[in-house]
Amino acid sequence: MDLTRLYRHRFDAAERARKARLWEVLYARVFARLIHPEDTVVDLGAGFCEFINAVRARRRIAIDLNPDVRTYAQPAVEVHLAPASELGFLPSGTVDVVFSSNFLEHLPAKEDVSRTVQEAFRILRPGGVVILMGPNVRLVPGVYWDFFDHQVPLSDRSLCELLAITGFELVDVQPRFLPYTTRSALPQAPWLVVLYLALRPLTSSLLGKQFLIVARKSGGSHES
Repeated sequence: MDLTRLYRHRFDAAERARKARLWEVLYARVFARLIHPEDTVVDLGAGFCEFINAVRARRRIAIDLNPDVRTYAQPAVEVHLAPASELGFLPSGTVDVVFSSNFLEHLPAKEDVSRTVQEAFRILRPGGVVILMGPNVRLVPGVYWDFFDHQVPLSDRSLCELLAITGFELVDVQPRFLPYTTRSALPQAPWLVVLYLALRPLTSSLLGKQFLIVARKSGGSHES
């Protein structure tokens, strides 16, 4: 599949700018508490780099197969064009946070999802955390397949099972976090996104179709 052509078709410049503003709010209001300024953070399937560009950390690493990722990453972000299941260029136990949003469902098969989670476990330090977001197939069973590149149906429950058997300790599991896509009912103006987050869990119970899972590699601490 031609990833460059697909995502250029799906998101125009205005859409990318809007998503970047949304992620600035999400980072400040949700994810900043999980990431420390001295951390090393890896973004798997970084895409347009909205998350990793918003991160405030000592070392930021974007992983993707789409060559366009180099265009969207900030200069201080390291970019590696590589499969998320093959991170041999990162030594074991050297990363504090592994993040992935709306990526795992695009992998070819569940075996690839499993290898990706295993690689995340390997590169994390003891006490490091993995943060995973994605469409919850339990809540969007039909429209899940409206995106041509959705290949692996995942729910919060199935992914939690995989994390547990890989060796992770579940820290926070939210079956309903954000709406299904950024083109859905989630308010787009930054102040409305702030309001949506402030009114959770009510707003998430009404509109949430994506899961948010935080899990920790045992053997250390990475407290917020």
